[in-house]
Amino acid sequence: MKLAHLLASAALATMLGACNAVQSKAQLETPVDYVNPYMGNISHLLVPTFPTIHLPNSMLRVYPERGDFTTDQLKGLPLIVTSHRGSSAFNLSPYQGTKFTPVINYSYDAEVLKPYYYETYLDDDQIQVKYAPSHQSALYQIDYGQDGKPVYMILNSRNGAIKAGNGFVSGYQQLENNTRVYLYMESDVVPQEAGILADGKIDTNRKEAEGHNACAVLRFADGTKTVNLRYGISFISEEQAKKNMQRELPDYNLQALADKGRQIWNDALSDITVEGGSEDDKQILYTSLYRVFERPVCISEGGRYFSAFDGKVHEDEGEPFFTDDWIWDTYRAAHPLRLLIDEGTEKNVIDSYLRMAEQMGDMWMPTFPEITGDSRRMNSNHAVATVADAAAKGLKFDLAKAYEACRKGIEEKTLAPWSGAAAGWIDDFYKKNGYIPALQAGEKETDPNVNSFEKRQPIAVTLGTSYDQWCLSRIADALGKKEDAAHYLECARNYRNVYNAETGFFHPKDKNGKWIEPFDYRFSGGMGAREYYGENNGWVYRWDVPHNVADLIDLMGGNEKFIANLDQTFREPLGRGKYEFYAQIPDHTGNVGQFSMANEPSLHIPYLYNYAGQPWKTQKRIRQLLKTWFRNDLMGVPGDEDGGGMSAFVVFSSLGFYPVTPGFPAYNIGSPLFTNAKVTLSNGKVFEIEAQGASDENKYIQSATLNGKEWNKPWFSHDDIKDGGKLVLVMGNKANKAWGSSVDVVPPSAGK
Repeated sequence: MKLAHLLASAALATMLGACNAVQSKAQLETPVDYVNPYMGNISHLLVPTFPTIHLPNSMLRVYPERGDFTTDQLKGLPLIVTSHRGSSAFNLSPYQGTKFTPVINYSYDAEVLKPYYYETYLDDDQIQVKYAPSHQSALYQIDYGQDGKPVYMILNSRNGAIKAGNGFVSGYQQLENNTRVYLYMESDVVPQEAGILADGKIDTNRKEAEGHNACAVLRFADGTKTVNLRYGISFISEEQAKKNMQRELPDYNLQALADKGRQIWNDALSDITVEGGSEDDKQILYTSLYRVFERPVCISEGGRYFSAFDGKVHEDEGEPFFTDDWIWDTYRAAHPLRLLIDEGTEKNVIDSYLRMAEQMGDMWMPTFPEITGDSRRMNSNHAVATVADAAAKGLKFDLAKAYEACRKGIEEKTLAPWSGAAAGWIDDFYKKNGYIPALQAGEKETDPNVNSFEKRQPIAVTLGTSYDQWCLSRIADALGKKEDAAHYLECARNYRNVYNAETGFFHPKDKNGKWIEPFDYRFSGGMGAREYYGENNGWVYRWDVPHNVADLIDLMGGNEKFIANLDQTFREPLGRGKYEFYAQIPDHTGNVGQFSMANEPSLHIPYLYNYAGQPWKTQKRIRQLLKTWFRNDLMGVPGDEDGGGMSAFVVFSSLGFYPVTPGFPAYNIGSPLFTNAKVTLSNGKVFEIEAQGASDENKYIQSATLNGKEWNKPWFSHDDIKDGGKLVLVMGNKANKAWGSSVDVVPPSAGK
């Protein structure tokens, strides 16, 4: 999606059909028709996906506010979600009755939900609701159905302030970290009276309220059938919210707004087009691509933005500011996908990181930037991977400044998970000894930076930091900093310090260099295995050396042993009943053996066969995983999807390639689902993947050509496709074990 699509505001010349009817598969004609926002709305164990209504990477996002998909009640109507899968701010409740509450729980039915449109019927109350968003504003159409009853609209600020003005309502809700979200709303019908809800009654003598559940109430004339509401939101001020509304919504034409949103989505999703495959395959692909566009969000408003990173309003100087990006989840695939099809936005995102680092005052790169600032969640400092990958693929930005922000974030901030504190004891230990020490059983924590629940996660942090330091070495080399490059390249081998040659696993050891014993790579580490790993067990982290797979093969004793260990990962039993297994490691779902399709550290694992001479097994595994765990239904996502992190894996893998190592300008080849796919690159050139004969049975590559030349490598470089190109794969139902198996065609590694 090009940035112009994000900011488009001109009226559409072409109407693309009514959006308030459910379309059958026979009617699916354009990419957005294939999006199924309900896919994964019932979780296997943890957090489900949310059916988000929004425009690509836009500030205004909403979804039906309910306990989960199975509930039959809505908690009012939403106005904005202020963080990915976070709670709604404000609340709107149309009402006909006499008993007032700040939020009305509605029974609902006949819900229609598209990325750009929402409709539902509040059946007990006989109220029809229609909704369409713009980037920072939206329209509601409320049709009241109970004749003879008074007509009200309740607006709840939840935790903030509200004002009932002459024909408008405005207010703010207080968020974390001194951040506020502001709202300005007006209707096309002038209310007869307005006031503040107090003790279940409307006080028309009061026009302002502040505090918990501060509510404004508008009363319209009895017999009013339809009220259209338009509103703007802002993180700057109520005045800016009004400006945002006026800039984007010249009228109350909901159909035109929905059609405009539909076109914007089609423009975004059309950067990828496919032929062949099943209708379900296409719906899974485009639904996954839609989810990649949920984050990060552009929060520039008329050339300004509020930054929670320093609590100030800034001029954006013509470059949009983006935030709400959980980098630990998104650096692996979502950022490389955006870099491929929308490098303009990716540059804006990286530049936004650098502004955040400056605004926070320490020049440390963010790790979990949100609307309310950097929450520093998860482990490691993987923004450096986003920078290294963009630089390796030719994106132009201030690389020297990015290097310093990345370096300082790794060297000066503690490596302790979920902490933004300055480096402490375990950081000094890591710099001296090359690993994070684990605690022996019963040993008390001595570093105050360590979160009592998240623990040290010593293997996850050692492996993650080794990769981060390899990324630093790549950037330093590009900048001509030879000494830094050599130093960080040496640090990039620190994973070796926790490799147990006797077991073939990465194994925690204490500050004295003693292995933690006894040890079970499935279950040791307590809740989420956090005492040693992080959300996943030792079987998953066994493969977390994406920058030097060749060296990992050598550590394991060569290709044959490496392949055997990979195979066993997909075969090793849970070792306990499901109840016990998931009670301890709830993020480790979507299992195939000990492999977890549901958590991001696993995403690259099925591609590792390419490095050891058996790419046919990568082809087999990718098809197995896509077909087993990603389906076009309510339980069609295996775990915590994280708003694009896992979905980008589905997009890449469905097309037939994947960026195993952000920082290397290279893609591993898998097994495409479609007979033909075209990816429109950021420069307008087209990369085409033709998979002749591809089907559920024909998943194995028999032969290949790239740009007209015979191709026997199970990977290709970014340079091979950056100006467009064509990969032709001849597919068959039996593995061609010779294709891509030669020792001299393996994908790149730091040690080779």
